[in-house]
Amino acid sequence: MSRLRFGLRLKLLFFSSFLLAIPWLGYQYVWEMETYLRIGQEQTMVGTARAVATALHERPALFDSQSAYLTDVKPGTDLYAHKIAYPIQLDGKLDDWQDYQHLTIAYGQQNLIDPIQDYKLDSLHFRHMVGQYDRFLYAMFDVTDNRVLLRPKNSLRIDKNDHLQIAMTDQSGLFQRYIIAPSQPGWVNAYLLKDDLDSLQPERLETKIQGQWRNTTSGYQLELRFPLAMMSSKIAFAIVDVDELSTRAVEHIIGTANPSQLDSLGTVLVPSPEIEQILKGLKYSNARVWVVDKHMRVLARSGNIQRASGMQDNSHIGFGDENAPQGKNSWWKYIENNWLLPLYYQILTKPPADFVDDLRDAFALQGQDISQALKGTPSSLWRLSSDNKAVIMSAAHPIYLDETVMGAVVVEQTTNGIRTLRNKALEQQFHYILLVILISTLALFLIASRISWRIRKLRDETESAIDQQGKIIGEIVPSTTRDEIGDLSRTFTHVLSRLSQYNTYLENMASRLSHELRTPVAIVNSSLDNLLLEEQNAESKQYVDRAKQGITRLSKILSNMSEATRLEQAIQSNERENFDLEELLKGCVAGYRLAYASRQFEVQVSISNSTFQGAPELFAQMLDKIIANAVEFSEENSVINLLMVNSEQGYVLTIGNQGSLLPENMQHQLLDSMVSVRKQQNTVQPHLGLGLYIAKIIAQYHLGDIRIDNLKDKSGVVVTLMFKVSST
Repeated sequence: MSRLRFGLRLKLLFFSSFLLAIPWLGYQYVWEMETYLRIGQEQTMVGTARAVATALHERPALFDSQSAYLTDVKPGTDLYAHKIAYPIQLDGKLDDWQDYQHLTIAYGQQNLIDPIQDYKLDSLHFRHMVGQYDRFLYAMFDVTDNRVLLRPKNSLRIDKNDHLQIAMTDQSGLFQRYIIAPSQPGWVNAYLLKDDLDSLQPERLETKIQGQWRNTTSGYQLELRFPLAMMSSKIAFAIVDVDELSTRAVEHIIGTANPSQLDSLGTVLVPSPEIEQILKGLKYSNARVWVVDKHMRVLARSGNIQRASGMQDNSHIGFGDENAPQGKNSWWKYIENNWLLPLYYQILTKPPADFVDDLRDAFALQGQDISQALKGTPSSLWRLSSDNKAVIMSAAHPIYLDETVMGAVVVEQTTNGIRTLRNKALEQQFHYILLVILISTLALFLIASRISWRIRKLRDETESAIDQQGKIIGEIVPSTTRDEIGDLSRTFTHVLSRLSQYNTYLENMASRLSHELRTPVAIVNSSLDNLLLEEQNAESKQYVDRAKQGITRLSKILSNMSEATRLEQAIQSNERENFDLEELLKGCVAGYRLAYASRQFEVQVSISNSTFQGAPELFAQMLDKIIANAVEFSEENSVINLLMVNSEQGYVLTIGNQGSLLPENMQHQLLDSMVSVRKQQNTVQPHLGLGLYIAKIIAQYHLGDIRIDNLKDKSGVVVTLMFKVSST
């Protein structure tokens, strides 16, 4: 498996990706700016809360109700008159109260007043709330009663039937009690009771308290209205249940407080119109403002949190200028809106167009900032909307009256304006950064392509200048560019020129050596001829014949060296002839036994036809090179095995020797030119590393392939020659 190759262009492209750190740094910078903007928004809101609180300090008329001075607020007893958007139609159907159902309070066993007998839930319970519209206080009662018993007609008693008791203090502080006890469903008014607290006798009909009574399958529903001017802030409502027709005894009384005792009355907090008038001008402040009493109940509010973003709309800034002439930037708007912005907003978040306001109808607030403000310390708080879409910041400041905290001003805004401003800044920044990155990346890519092309051109010229055998057959055109690659090109040209001169010298040296050796070879050859003319015994004649064969082989080798300056040319100059391969192999082995007496040679030939086509002197030269290596790398008295057998395509000749092993990383390189693994101190004569290379060239000439490997048992080395039989 080849390793993955990284080109110069790919590397430069990779390093250019670090330019992406620029938008990241810009993104972090804008985030830091947003943090500072939030801090500034927070300080602005605290200042707004302080300014509003300053307008409310030391104004006791704004806190003259009894509820403002309560030390504790009892849920269900101390009531809150919710702001009603539209007047209530007094029809007893409660349809106008549907938007406020979540604000109603359930009354049951925990609200029993002077329990008379065991309470049963089915006997009596109800839901109730009060609201304020204009100068009137509205109240609703959705009563569940297992038996509705109305006042008999013409009866002078109004307490022997189901009825509603109302107790309040008027503007002068007098304790007033009322009963609503209709004789039939429909329009109702209240009866004012006499001052005797032990008596429920009516004094007169009070028409200012008016409403509608309507019976239902589960009980009855009652809607009431009376002017706020009738009361101060203390009030109580109680539903009285009478079920037995015969005795008409009261079974249960459930209410907000005991209407018969002045001290037990609860309070009703009505949003202050005076404070609302003061806050009216703040509706232009791009914030929602609350004023709460010390029990965190809302006295007044102004503004809408959905529009309280804290910033003016700056969407016209920059590339997306909506005031730009149509057509001038239409192509840019298309790219920006369809390609760029969808990409940017994979990271950025748009401020929500709408989110859930969980304080839309709140009559009481909670929060650490308000708690701190009611303790006298201005504070601020960040919170998420209930749907986690918007971040809302609130700032609270205390309101003082005679050095006492009477309430707090709470100012709220979302961070949508800052987020929009941040997004616009990041959009513009990303536009410019993206442009810079594209230009830089393109420039780097072009530079890398130019450099890569020049390097590939130099590589191709270098490869084409030298053939596979290392002969210089071409030249490199020197570059005129005055840079590192140009300098490298000129250096390669100079080096190749010097190598060419050296190779020419080596080639000519072979020719000169051949010429110089021809004379001594001729002398030896003539001497052997003279010996052959003399009469000799059989053993001497055998030695002379072998010497004659050797000098003949040497003469042919010298002839080839003189005719060609390279081994390949010498091989190509030989004409192929048929010879007996078995005879040649055995003859060479006989000579090796004499030449290398310290080694044992075993030869085994198992082939069907020993006739082979080629050059016998070259084949013998190939064997000489292989055997010389086998002898040099084997031990004394070791055995060198030669085995030739038939294969599917021709012959296989293996030559194995016992001795040192081949280096693992050199097995495939020993057949190359000028490669040797001999240790200099172990050799008598210098070796140029051409032996096995020559053997490979000769094997290729004979349509063969040569391979050298370590033996499987790691005891030595084996050379494998595989020859194809040529078809003639």
